[in-house]
Amino acid sequence: MTASLNRQISDRLEEAANLLEQQQASPFRVSAYRRAAGTLAHLERDVGEIINREGMQGLIALPGVGRGIAAAIADLVAQGRWTLLDRLRGELDPVKLFQSVPGLGPELAKRIHEHLDVDTLEALEVAAHDGRLETVPGVGRRRATAIRNHLSSALTRVHAPAPTKDAPGPPVGVLLSVDDEYREKAKADELPTIAPKRFNPEGKSWLPVLHVTGDGWHFSALFSNTARAHELKRTKDWVVVYYYDDEHHEGQHTVVTETRGPLTGRRVVRGREAECQAYYRTAETVSV
Repeated sequence: MTASLNRQISDRLEEAANLLEQQQASPFRVSAYRRAAGTLAHLERDVGEIINREGMQGLIALPGVGRGIAAAIADLVAQGRWTLLDRLRGELDPVKLFQSVPGLGPELAKRIHEHLDVDTLEALEVAAHDGRLETVPGVGRRRATAIRNHLSSALTRVHAPAPTKDAPGPPVGVLLSVDDEYREKAKADELPTIAPKRFNPEGKSWLPVLHVTGDGWHFSALFSNTARAHELKRTKDWVVVYYYDDEHHEGQHTVVTETRGPLTGRRVVRGREAECQAYYRTAETVSV
């Protein structure tokens, strides 16, 4: 059992390293996953036993396993899935993922995904805590509380608190810079592409992906491959930026071209428009 479970997780970490390498991610990030994969491949103790007896600190104590990779290992042990790997494979299906939460059927899961523009259980948990989930039609306070309680229990990994409205993650200027780099390189065909499973019956490799590190954060950027983006023909405009830091604060934001108000025509971080307005105002003042 020990060798089987450890080997399975080692293989997943090695696969992530290979995909990150193919997608031109930082060599340091690739090497980190490979080191952890080697640790798991030669580990004599069952990794599940380590989690049960010592928790996340037991994983972090292993050679080459930091907080972020420990969280990935815990997800694989507890749920048999790892959102990052699904994303790297192009297999991420948030509507199906959200249906793993009790009480969320296909229609409500789809509505949550499209209304909040989140696609991981971790991001859904943040929305359940900061009040956004309650704004989705058909959810309400009671159901949002039930979802929050389930996710708090189900997400077994012990990690630092995810960003909230009071701690939104990277500054908007950094997010806009990642967005700008992504769109420029995608337009110039300078980025590797993946073949997403959703809305891609031909299996075409069309979705550019950027992995970049800056300002203390690790970023991945992709065009939005959501039903809403396809419906509004915004798949080449809406950019989803995923991020985490070395303490594993993580989250995601969507950057779009604003179509109304004082920021019309500008790139804005959805949900952080006021900060974007202040950012552009400061940039214009400096340039004068």
